[in-house]
Amino acid sequence: MIFADAALARRVERAEAAIARGTTGQPGTAVLEVDGGCAIFSGAASPLTQAVGVGLNGPVGEARVAEIEHFFEARGACPRFELCPMADPDFVAILSHRGYRPAEFNNVLVKPLAGAEIAFTARARRAVAGEADLWAHTVGCGFFEHAELTDDEMEIGRAIAHMPGAVCFLASTETGQVAAAAAVATHDGLATLFADSTVAGFRRLGLHRELIAARLNEAIATGCDLAASSTLPGSGSQRNYERLGFQVIYTRITMVREK
Repeated sequence: MIFADAALARRVERAEAAIARGTTGQPGTAVLEVDGGCAIFSGAASPLTQAVGVGLNGPVGEARVAEIEHFFEARGACPRFELCPMADPDFVAILSHRGYRPAEFNNVLVKPLAGAEIAFTARARRAVAGEADLWAHTVGCGFFEHAELTDDEMEIGRAIAHMPGAVCFLASTETGQVAAAAAVATHDGLATLFADSTVAGFRRLGLHRELIAARLNEAIATGCDLAASSTLPGSGSQRNYERLGFQVIYTRITMVREK
């Protein structure tokens, strides 16, 4: 068992912020550093556009929140905060006072890697050079649940595929059809597993579990002592992580402002 506390939350959220920063290498993207967290702009409608890891390193005043809001609004995006429940209580109160409401919940799960063994993953493999678009298309098809993706939808996946430090994985059916994808990035000994996506029609075949195991292999091989991920509460993805030894440590809340 591992018990959630502020130190663990800061470690997990720092790694999440590092991933967010890594998606801002393309023209038109931007990052605002915020007391150990950050605000990321990757496009007005991009799900990557959000503030991450804010409020875990001391008070966040009204002026700081207004600065973050201006960062988003000046670029045509609605302010959006990924809020850890262990953030400074005054920060939560400020967001509420300024008209923010919960829009989504995600369970954050972790798995200690001490004593973990390498698993056999016959259907999952690292993506190789030249497969960035294949990876981005597979992730997009699973996430958006349609086969034809717009340029903007493809760019979301490309931003992750080209992120410094990200290792992308693909999983195929027994007939060789690429049907699932995911990524992992490490930060200070913590491996964050993210961008999990399985194309509709190929779910319930165990591909997601193999992708989790393959990324855990990567984390073990690189000397990480802890792995983390986040999922929608009660989802099939959460169950797959729990089957492989992850446990929920807290629920992250996406806060958006009422128009």
